[in-house]
Amino acid sequence: MEDQSFVPLSWTEVPLEEMHLRSKELLEVMHKRRTTRHFSTREVPKELIERAILCGGTAPSGAHLQPWTFVAISSQELKQKIREAAEAEERKTYQDRMPDAWREVLQPLGTDAVKEHLTDAPWVVVLFRQSKRLRPNGEWGPTYYSSESCGIAAGMFIHAIHNMGLVTLTHTPSPMGFLRDILNRPDHEHAMLVLPVGYPADDAEVPDLERKSLDEISIFFEA
Repeated sequence: MEDQSFVPLSWTEVPLEEMHLRSKELLEVMHKRRTTRHFSTREVPKELIERAILCGGTAPSGAHLQPWTFVAISSQELKQKIREAAEAEERKTYQDRMPDAWREVLQPLGTDAVKEHLTDAPWVVVLFRQSKRLRPNGEWGPTYYSSESCGIAAGMFIHAIHNMGLVTLTHTPSPMGFLRDILNRPDHEHAMLVLPVGYPADDAEVPDLERKSLDEISIFFEA
């Protein structure tokens, strides 16, 4: 196998004052980022979803294997199938499988087994993690750090969605094997996240929450 070729890093230094300004502006935007379960049925152009996926695809990944597949669905028929299957699993979870420790932290958020966001949102994007890849010799080999890589890609996708003025949420019905079946994905792809995307409903609400402070989420060892 030939060595990977290299190209110069595309980077332009930003003055420190501009760095401070950019960081403050982005922090203000991100402070306003909230997850809502209330979506408008208003249409969203496909091109916006494509660009968000491409932003997610810029994420770093183990050995640059890019072990992700974003499946974007606007078909109402498919979204209905996904909702029905997701709600069936969620009912089992809420009724029988959910431990008390999980139930107590969900209770303030007002979640339940009804997932209308899966049919209200104009787009549902399912992120699949690839556990294997086809090697140049035709054999199958593993991917590396695929969970971490896909987690980063999901974060970059979510940021892109909110940055363009839309909203999304991270939905994780468990188990998620039904998504592979409905969307006809191969056995080595494993659903990680269901991400409805669209405009918020006019009457959208979110829980009144506070985020942890810097001191609660970080430790600095300074020179």
